[in-house]
Amino acid sequence: MRQFLAFIFLLFTSMAFYAQDDENPVSWSHELNKISDTEFDLIIKGDIFKGWHVYSQHTAEGGSLPSEFTYEKAGIDYELVGETKESPTETAFSDIFEVDETFFKKQAIFTQRVKLLNPDVRQIDVNLFYQVCKEVCLAVDKDFNFVLDGGEAVTVEKHVDERSLAMGEALKLDLKNKDILKGGNDQDEGQSSLWVVFGLGFLGGLIALLTPCVFPMIPLTVSFFTKQSQNKSKGIVNAVLYGFFIVLIYFLLSLPFHIFDSVDSQILNTIATNIWLNLAFFIIFVFFAFSFFGYYELTLPSSWANKMDAASNKVGGGIGIFFMAVTLAIVSFSCTGPILGGLLGSTTLAEGEVANNLTAGMTGFGVALALPFALFAMFPAWLNSLPKSGGWMTTVKVVLGFLELALAFKFLSNADLVGNWGIFKREIFLGVWILLFVLLTLYLFGVIRFKHDGPKQKLSLGRKMTGFLSIAVTVYLILGVTKISNLKLLSGFPPPDFYSVFQQESDCPMGIDCYKDFETGLAHAKSVNKPILLDFTGWACVNCRKMEENVWSDPEVYPLLKDEYVLISLYIDDRKELPLEEQFDFKYDSGRVKTIQTIGQKWGTFQTVNFNSASQPYYVLISSDLELLNSAIQSAPSDEYRDWLLKGLENYKKIGSE
Repeated sequence: MRQFLAFIFLLFTSMAFYAQDDENPVSWSHELNKISDTEFDLIIKGDIFKGWHVYSQHTAEGGSLPSEFTYEKAGIDYELVGETKESPTETAFSDIFEVDETFFKKQAIFTQRVKLLNPDVRQIDVNLFYQVCKEVCLAVDKDFNFVLDGGEAVTVEKHVDERSLAMGEALKLDLKNKDILKGGNDQDEGQSSLWVVFGLGFLGGLIALLTPCVFPMIPLTVSFFTKQSQNKSKGIVNAVLYGFFIVLIYFLLSLPFHIFDSVDSQILNTIATNIWLNLAFFIIFVFFAFSFFGYYELTLPSSWANKMDAASNKVGGGIGIFFMAVTLAIVSFSCTGPILGGLLGSTTLAEGEVANNLTAGMTGFGVALALPFALFAMFPAWLNSLPKSGGWMTTVKVVLGFLELALAFKFLSNADLVGNWGIFKREIFLGVWILLFVLLTLYLFGVIRFKHDGPKQKLSLGRKMTGFLSIAVTVYLILGVTKISNLKLLSGFPPPDFYSVFQQESDCPMGIDCYKDFETGLAHAKSVNKPILLDFTGWACVNCRKMEENVWSDPEVYPLLKDEYVLISLYIDDRKELPLEEQFDFKYDSGRVKTIQTIGQKWGTFQTVNFNSASQPYYVLISSDLELLNSAIQSAPSDEYRDWLLKGLENYKKIGSE
């Protein structure tokens, strides 16, 4: 659950390519397969860097951009036999665009059969336009030259007329202070995110310790090791070994998701895209919740625990202790199972490598579960400070039950989004959550009770504090529904803002006045004497929407964007054709020529040649005199983005005073 786990944005360095030929997240190769004297298979292979996606030719409209092929002189020198075939793809639902997107992971292979019409043809030129995304999206043009006679590809220098040369020069900016362009947020925090998942798995393990299935086992197990061992040190060693095996067991449970890659890509990712799987998970988590409410008990077959217990008695030594740890995992399943299910659901909905996240979370869970057995074996006197088992553990289970219900409705929301039912809108989702936390508050203060609750007693301090926390969450959700708060702590977890009962359309992000042409925006900035926020974005850029919804909406950021800057948003993936009089051939310094036919090609080239970057989102602060005011930046937290804007304003005022 990306949002529930409060994942921070991953930050990436800008990646420039096109004329610069720098590192691209896809490594391409091509080969020719001769079928007959007149028929050939053109094969294009792309090895995709870990975590990146290249989108299929057939991905749904309204989402990320599809791959598009242009076959030069097709129908003149040769004809296409059938459609361009693709290697196997995967499909996942995009919460941002509300469509099923089809994409390649690891490798993309395209095959197109051609039949020669002109026997003198010696070379076939193919252009591929594609989008590759991770946390940023890159729109890329790639040329391939297929030589039919076994020779080398011939590069024919394209003539560029004076008009195109002039328009190309006009696209280049005479930027001042360009040395400060670098130094933006180029920190990769992938490892940091794994530690976040580990920490939250650890928190889940600590919660599991407080349940009636696990808590009473601590003094019993520690006493067993200390009494059964010949000396104290031996007992400590056995208890530590017991804890190690607990961690190992939960770690091993995550390994199938690494070993069988198909489980990761075909099942876990599909959970976020398949209506029936989402509905199934909704039912499962409701089932988990009512088990915590005490209506029934979830247990694994008792024969499993009996066999493990018998094995631990027969084998003895380290292997026997391992079977004791397995026994604990089995008999505590009624309490740990729903928590582990929540961890699985959270990991499934998270961005990034699902298997790695799951391993980090499961390991953290196991460490928390094992830690007290080792610590209390080392310091047995601490056992006297443990609270006695009692009704407080029932309270813990009920609270977990309400949290399981809240998680269940996330899966129901996914099903609604995938199915385009338009039923479970943002306000309805938040309304259900408000109801759940109101009921939780009433339970914590003793107004409502469940069948397994003991005799009514005076409320403990811990229960009162949890009750007030539940009230705070309820109020926070109400403020979100009424638009008083933007629910940053739950960013992206409820349905997106635009999936609303009160949906409003706007041509510009956050309703801010913006310009989608650089020259027009530049002229306006000069007339009002304001600095410019140059926003390189894309219609199909997921991370651009995240920045707009989560960072630009911040009360300390929004006024700066609205009142202090002129916003120029340039859409790199806009495939609308330019008017004929605005189309031209752009010649790079390397001699390569690129035909500029669409709006996106124009602004993509503009970004590359002026800022040495091709990723989105990409933000630049400049004055109307083309003086850079700060380093470029990509994704960033609200406070960092605010400080970046303020620094740009400060530098702009310094320029004006000189």
